[in-house]
Amino acid sequence: MEKRMGPSLFAETNREVQNLPRRERENLLQRSEILQTALMLFSEKGYHNISMHEIAREAEFGVGTLYKFFKNKEELYKALIMEMAQKFHHASIKALEQERNPLLTITRYIGVRQDLFSENLPLMRLYFAETRGASFNIKAGLDQDLLRLYDEFLEKLASVFERGIKEHVFRGLDPLHMAIALEGTISAFLFRTMRDPARFQQGDNLSNVADIFFRGVLTT
Repeated sequence: MEKRMGPSLFAETNREVQNLPRRERENLLQRSEILQTALMLFSEKGYHNISMHEIAREAEFGVGTLYKFFKNKEELYKALIMEMAQKFHHASIKALEQERNPLLTITRYIGVRQDLFSENLPLMRLYFAETRGASFNIKAGLDQDLLRLYDEFLEKLASVFERGIKEHVFRGLDPLHMAIALEGTISAFLFRTMRDPARFQQGDNLSNVADIFFRGVLTT
C-alpha cells in the first residue's frame, strides 16, 4: 500500500501555513499526514478493521502523537469525514460561481465532479461507503453537519437552474427537483464507475451524464 497520494486534501494552503509559527506549522503537517494515512487505511480495509496503532505505524508516528490530535478513533474518523465533505463542498460551490451562463455553469460543475472523483479515489470509496450506510452509525452527531452542507449545495445548484429558467435556457420545472435529479444521476454514475474502474479509465466519463440530462433519451 502506498502511503503518499500527492498533495494532501487536508493540507492548508502554503500562504496560510507560512503565516503560522513553526510549532503550529509542524502540528498542521502532522495532523494532515495522520488524516491522509487514516483515509488510505479506512478506504482499503474499513473503519472497524483499523486501529489507532495501525494508523500510527503506517504514518510513522508514535501512537501518542495521534492522541495529541484525536481522543479516539471515532473522533479521528469524524474529523476525516467532515474535512473531506467541506473540501468537496467548497470545490463544488466554486464551480457553480465561476460562470454566468447557466448552461456553461452546469457543464463546468459536471467536469469538476469528474475531476474530484478521478483525483481522489480513496476519498470516493469512503464517501460512497458513508452515503450507503456502511459506517453511518459511527457518525452520531455529525450527520446534521453533513446534511447542512448538502442542503446548502443543492440550493446553490437549484439557483443556477432557476436563473436558466428565467433566461429561457431550461424548461420551467421545479429548480430544486432539477438539482436533485442531476446530483442523483452524477452520484449513481460515479458509484458505478468506481465499481468498474477499468471501464472508467477506458473513456467513460460524465459527458454522458450531461448529454442524457440535457438532451434526454427520447429520439423526438
